[in-house]
Amino acid sequence: MLNNPRSIIAIVPAAGVGSRMGANMPKQYLMLGQQCILAHTLDSLLSHAEIDQVVVALNPQDNYFSQLPQSHHSKLTTVFGGGERADSVLAALDYVESINPEAWALVHDAARPCVTHQDITKLIESVNLHPQGAILAAPVRDTMKRSDTNGNIIHTVDRALLWHALTPQLFPVSVLRHHLSAALAAQVPITDEASAMEWAGVMPGLVNGRMDNIKVTHPDDLQLAALFMSQQ
Repeated sequence: MLNNPRSIIAIVPAAGVGSRMGANMPKQYLMLGQQCILAHTLDSLLSHAEIDQVVVALNPQDNYFSQLPQSHHSKLTTVFGGGERADSVLAALDYVESINPEAWALVHDAARPCVTHQDITKLIESVNLHPQGAILAAPVRDTMKRSDTNGNIIHTVDRALLWHALTPQLFPVSVLRHHLSAALAAQVPITDEASAMEWAGVMPGLVNGRMDNIKVTHPDDLQLAALFMSQQ
């Protein structure tokens, strides 16, 4: 538990269309076992004792979310997201700051259904060591290569101290909102919340997370996620 418990509000950007999946619906609504990907993700967040609220950023034309049982949960709120992930996160942060500016935002990908309560708790408790905020991450295990534009190897990259960034990522709401907004205004490429904090000079902490916390991006990932969930 945190030494100074604060409100933890999970933010789930779910306004994307997931074009790389080649499906006829946004990837977060593809079935994974008995329910869709997003439903599994929300179950993990809504059932965690230290998460006070879950805010989902949706596409204004979303016709699927209201059909989920989780959409009626007392801890869940929705806002309209934007064209990019960062825009959706910022829209959710705007809402959260208006109701609880002292809260911490735990931002998690809609398409990471395999996240465990243990990893979420580990990230929340890391605030004692990383008061600036932290992210779940996994050390790079494979040999890394850098290529040229023609697909030829230029050289091998030293994997020591390299990490795969995962989610959730946990930062103070007001600080993250300020830096994310400024980075977007400066047209800085923002791939995750940590990149906005890094741009502002903050050094987020790294919390070693499980490698099975995968993001469903391609069709093959669905079978892999199903396998991981069956083993958890």
